[in-house]
Amino acid sequence: MTKTVNHWIGGRTVEGTSGQYGPVTDPATGAVTTRVALASAAEVDTAVEAAKTAYATWGTSSLSQRTAVLFRYRALLDAHRDDIAALITAEHGKVHSDALGEVARGLEIVELACGITTQLKGELSTQVSNRVDVSSIRQSLGVVAGITPFNFPAMVPMWMFPLAIACGNTFVLKPSEKDPSAANLLAELATEAGLPEGVLNVVHGDKVAVDALLAHPDVAAVSFVGSTPIARYIHATASANGKRVQALGGAKNHMLVLPDADLDAAADAAVSAAYGSAGERCMAISAVVAVGAIGDELVAKIRERAEKITIGPGNDPASEMGPLITAAHRDKVASYVTGAAAQGAEVVLDGTGHTVEGFEDGHWIGLSLLDKVSTDSDAYKDEIFGPVLCVLRVDTYEDGVALMNASPFGNGTAIFTRDGGAARRFQLEIEAGMVGVNVPIPVPVGYHSFGGWKDSLFGDHHIYGNDGVHFYTRGKVTTTRWPDPADAPAGVDLGFPRNH
Repeated sequence: MTKTVNHWIGGRTVEGTSGQYGPVTDPATGAVTTRVALASAAEVDTAVEAAKTAYATWGTSSLSQRTAVLFRYRALLDAHRDDIAALITAEHGKVHSDALGEVARGLEIVELACGITTQLKGELSTQVSNRVDVSSIRQSLGVVAGITPFNFPAMVPMWMFPLAIACGNTFVLKPSEKDPSAANLLAELATEAGLPEGVLNVVHGDKVAVDALLAHPDVAAVSFVGSTPIARYIHATASANGKRVQALGGAKNHMLVLPDADLDAAADAAVSAAYGSAGERCMAISAVVAVGAIGDELVAKIRERAEKITIGPGNDPASEMGPLITAAHRDKVASYVTGAAAQGAEVVLDGTGHTVEGFEDGHWIGLSLLDKVSTDSDAYKDEIFGPVLCVLRVDTYEDGVALMNASPFGNGTAIFTRDGGAARRFQLEIEAGMVGVNVPIPVPVGYHSFGGWKDSLFGDHHIYGNDGVHFYTRGKVTTTRWPDPADAPAGVDLGFPRNH
């Protein structure tokens, strides 16, 4: 019997009442294993109301109370790493080791939230004028919401709600309906850790649920990670409804390889960053820009490594890359490869016909490598979100930077070189929010912030780190004068207040 994933509202499982359900498949077999309840607007109202009720006490709770819960939560997440990773593999398809890595990166933000006491310290200036002090504090917003993508069903939610609740907010999470189970387990463990009911709620759904959150008058802020078109829509709609928004969009991440680079290291990095998690990463390297005469040798080294990658079910320890999330996505990714030659590319590796014995109905695609790709081809312009690596050739460093800066995306980028001067120049000249120097996937650690530029981010705040704390709080400044008992009455003064 197909299991059902329901909502988590007010600290308990709540069965869906809309009558609408979505299918959840095992990407390795193509079989529908689960159905997920899709929330109506009324069900979203119920979750927001639970969060609003909880905020009345959680918003005024002590920092020690919050951090005590978060420390217990961190311990429970650590103990259940394999359980969370198994759910990710079953519904997303990524290999178990990759799923464990996802959980580990999410735990970084929980650990950051455990130290929220230092992040929320205010500022004080004394004697700014005669017996006048000025202090600044940050306070929570209220009910906040997160809308998260299928490719990291545990990590991206953990990039949001731990910091939000540590800051005193309550949270409504709308995870991807394609792989919903990990989100429910995260919420259940939070309740087990002692998080009061209603502080963290999970509602599953599609556009109906998203639009209900964007329009809800009691939702103060919305965090989103997904594609650029949806990020733009989320930002415009939620902002028009008076909400604070951080909406992280898509990417076309480039890796510039200079002639002096260690080509073996660059090839290892390109394969790891392009094909890890089957390319379903917003930080995947999908375009390698080879400078000068190294292109042929670099492509040969990438091909040699790519041909050795083992593709199979995510729960098989021998597998290095799993299937794609859905059959429709697999077919879309394949279309970029099958159409590449007609648009001028040289198809070095074509993975579109790949199958896995015993799992023929799975959403399989092999590794594809396209060389001499033009900047006006679909394979270059679009975010493919699959295991397809494009190689572009340029003559000089300047040509490479100009090509990369012309992209509408500005999420992550990397340079491979032994030249410190070139690397320093690159990190200043490149128009992207995250830069790697001989690091192919420059995802910042938890206490720095993650976010891109241009069409990769809508809103002013990056996610987690200091930006995350600032996003989930608002500043308040208090100016205070305590007159000394010996002071004479100051009298009425209609002039502008003086600071000296």
